[in-house]
Amino acid sequence: MKKVIVGMSGGVDSAVAAYLLIKEGYQVEGLFMRNWDSMLNNDTLGNPNFDKNICPQEQDYNDALRVCEILNIKLHRVDFIKEYWDYVFTYFLEELKKGRTPNPDLLCNKFIKFDLFKKEAFKLGGEFIATGHYAKVENNTLYKAKDLNKDQTYFLADITKEQLSNVIFPLGEYTKKEVRDIARKIGLNVANKKDSTGICFIGERHYQEFIHNYLKPNPGNIVDVETKQVIGKHKGLMNYTIGQRRNVGLSGDSRRHYVCGKNVKDNILYVAFGDSEYLYSDSCTLDNLNITEKLPSNLMAKFRYRGEDIPVTIEKYDKDEIKISYKGLAKAVTPGQACVFYDNDKCLGCGFIKDVYKNGEKLWYLC
Repeated sequence: MKKVIVGMSGGVDSAVAAYLLIKEGYQVEGLFMRNWDSMLNNDTLGNPNFDKNICPQEQDYNDALRVCEILNIKLHRVDFIKEYWDYVFTYFLEELKKGRTPNPDLLCNKFIKFDLFKKEAFKLGGEFIATGHYAKVENNTLYKAKDLNKDQTYFLADITKEQLSNVIFPLGEYTKKEVRDIARKIGLNVANKKDSTGICFIGERHYQEFIHNYLKPNPGNIVDVETKQVIGKHKGLMNYTIGQRRNVGLSGDSRRHYVCGKNVKDNILYVAFGDSEYLYSDSCTLDNLNITEKLPSNLMAKFRYRGEDIPVTIEKYDKDEIKISYKGLAKAVTPGQACVFYDNDKCLGCGFIKDVYKNGEKLWYLC
């Protein structure tokens, strides 16, 4: 009987994943990861204003423990707090300082869940690891899940083929509704538990309040991208995202407006009025590549989770950088975000958006 260590999060997806593996005849044990310490204090990280109730991880652990009791399997626990800080959170802060929009979930999967967790699982005698991700893996190759609305290959695209070895995604052939139906049928305590959303270390707290514990706000000018005139004051560039329309800081201006760019060097937030003209581009460059399969010259790309797949063509490709062009225009292609490649349902890897272009010219108002 092959032994599988399941990453138990305290949610319904990992719980049902464990159940399905038991049904298939695997020897199953759970492993709960604690990646963030909501009780961090002055002595450890020097953040006296840190809210001690951000991540209810103890409740998640208790939920996972109860799941394992119901399924009659053992639950282990491991702390990756320091590693998460070093490999994920530090990166998150550094990207914000650069004016980029980071996605820590990809880094968490790459460095924590499919590296450190896997090593810990093998120490426990596991031959495979499994998670509650909605994805499929065949021959160390990643494929989209049956439930395209829940598909999570976007967040998994930065892990390597080697990391995908000995990995099982039991939910790849199930829809979210089917997963919840299974959980209710077998009486799992988490059957109706709300899915976690957003970034785990921020939790339900207001984003700006959380970030201000780590990055000191640096107010500056809001500039009209067309007239180059100062039209307001921003509260710090890290508080804004490309395409943002609400809470920009122009409450006295009733015209429809949106954030279209940032200039970190001069601490400027660029805003445009009217339609979304300044959000569109036709090509971009990518760096920090993780290409896991051979890339055809014409393929599909996704620029954000929940975004549509867009036909793209590779214009330049070397080991450090890729330049792609899109058929038509793409909206809000944002530096720092991942661009994930697909060939039908097969995920081919990813790169991170570096520079963005339109009509052959780099968009000067983007970092």
